[in-house]
Amino acid sequence: MTDARVASPAPAFADPLADAYADDELLIGEAVAIDVRPAGFILRAGGAAIDVVISVAILIVLLLGIGALAENALIDEALTATFSVSALVLCFVVVPTTLEVVLKGRSVGKLAVGARIVRDDGGAISIRHSVIRGLVGVLEIYMTLGSIAIVTALLNGRSKRLGDLLAGTYSQHERVPVPVSHARGVPVMLQAWAEVVDVARLPDRLGHRVSQFLVQAPQMAPATRERLAVDLAAEVTPFVSPIPQVHPALFLSGVAAVRRDREYAAVSLQKAALNRLDPILQSLPHAFPRR
Repeated sequence: MTDARVASPAPAFADPLADAYADDELLIGEAVAIDVRPAGFILRAGGAAIDVVISVAILIVLLLGIGALAENALIDEALTATFSVSALVLCFVVVPTTLEVVLKGRSVGKLAVGARIVRDDGGAISIRHSVIRGLVGVLEIYMTLGSIAIVTALLNGRSKRLGDLLAGTYSQHERVPVPVSHARGVPVMLQAWAEVVDVARLPDRLGHRVSQFLVQAPQMAPATRERLAVDLAAEVTPFVSPIPQVHPALFLSGVAAVRRDREYAAVSLQKAALNRLDPILQSLPHAFPRR
């Protein structure tokens, strides 16, 4: 899972990738939407292929062993048939179900692609979910050569196969890239200004637009970047005193850096004060023993 987001009006400079993941969110009990990343069809197919190869390899080894016992007359035809059916159930149902339960929604293939099976509400799956997925998987993966699973996954927004639909689960992609920090320091030519400037708290929407502009500015066309910088600087100016005589984009970068540094310093001071009070708040009166 990823960062929490609270619904707000769409900013003027929205991330172009935001709409692509608009539906990939989970609403928890506190009414906060948490971004999730369902595993795509290609990842699911790759992980399933690895699991199928492993299951078939184990089955071949078991069948070869059963065949060797039958050739040496150590077991009769009835036992041979019984052991063969048991090997099928073991490889295609018992082993996948056991691995998902023990590894908490993972398997060898899912570990390879960085995925995990979770409930629709984001919680860990139970034995019931794994058994349903394993039993239905025999039909949609092995008996139909994966055709039902492929069609169902392609028609589903979260790439669910039929077993996921019946069990109420989906595959969550956990191997996400490390977020890149876009924090910048105060520009060199604004160092002296940053020590004396008074920057009031910007409205949340305006502050978000400034941050989005600073992140996306290097990819913008020069004319567009210039126009947006001038417009945003005009909106930020009433909250800043004195106003430096620099380029609007440089001015916005300096304002964002000053606000970030001062807010961080304020939070650090508040945390230090709470740490000093913690022994008093956690202590018991009259030396009452802690049990």
